[in-house]
Amino acid sequence: MSAFIAGLPKAELHVHHVGSAAPDTVARLAARHPDSPVPADPEALAEYFTFTDFAHFIEVYLSVVDLLRTPEDIWTLTHEVGRDLAAQNVRYAELTMTPYTSIARGIAAEAYVEAIEDARHAAERDFGLRLQWIFDIPGESGIPAADVTLDTALRLQPDALVGFGLGGPEIGVPRPQFAPHFAQARAAGLHSIPHAGESTGPETIWDSLEHLGAERIGHGIAAAQDPQLMARLAADGIALEVCPTSNVRTRSVPSLEEHPLPTLVEAGVTVTINSDDPPMFGTTLNREYEIAAELLGLDEAGLKSLAAAAVDASFAPAEVKSALHAEIARA
Repeated sequence: MSAFIAGLPKAELHVHHVGSAAPDTVARLAARHPDSPVPADPEALAEYFTFTDFAHFIEVYLSVVDLLRTPEDIWTLTHEVGRDLAAQNVRYAELTMTPYTSIARGIAAEAYVEAIEDARHAAERDFGLRLQWIFDIPGESGIPAADVTLDTALRLQPDALVGFGLGGPEIGVPRPQFAPHFAQARAAGLHSIPHAGESTGPETIWDSLEHLGAERIGHGIAAAQDPQLMARLAADGIALEVCPTSNVRTRSVPSLEEHPLPTLVEAGVTVTINSDDPPMFGTTLNREYEIAAELLGLDEAGLKSLAAAAVDASFAPAEVKSALHAEIARA
């Protein structure tokens, strides 16, 4: 089964730019910037990436963000994330980008966008991977971050930008406050893809649907606590981007055995399987598919259906979806 999954063409819909930095990439960036607390030894990173709770995860995550100080750092990270995705036979990915955290650290928005767009073209040329962007608001930074994120998205309009998101902590960060930003993004043709229902209950998912016009939900596992919400998601075809290992590592779910993925599937909710921040959580997308196969009792046909669901839930161009469906069918 592992070999089949490794060879299965896949789409990844919930994976963070900085959170995808491989240990060798993080160590190299840490060596460039020795004033950082991040270890420059790849082997020491496993201990550094052991989180006590979601707040600690955010603290560590932002320390890695601090390593991205130049456009060259941004380019290096983006290209190498593409390399690592392609090595798992990911053919298409919607990479969640947080431009605000780089802009706030002194990188001009124009330089940030130029770096990621150039790296995207290089990744497609070098690895055969199609990348598109979701620009997300870091919720912990509030309305100022939302303003910068929206301005960067609408003023610079990167060619590969397809979505507008909201990440970071959910506790203490009400979804409705960002409604005006999401309304403007949607009016400009961007898709609404907020995180919700990860470390909070179903209410953040309801708020994302009602106030942010969510078309897909990042995580959304708390929907399993609310039959009415699951019925709404199933009826409207709103997919959840489920990341099992991430949910355990951030203490949002006690264990993989207790993960609500089977409950969501049984209720008819569309789910996609994703890796979130894979090196930080000691996982890969292939491993997440193995976990899903175990939790859901999937055979090869079931795994192909799971891969196809991610393609259907993506915002890839029609020709990319068609080609990827054909690849999955041949697997």
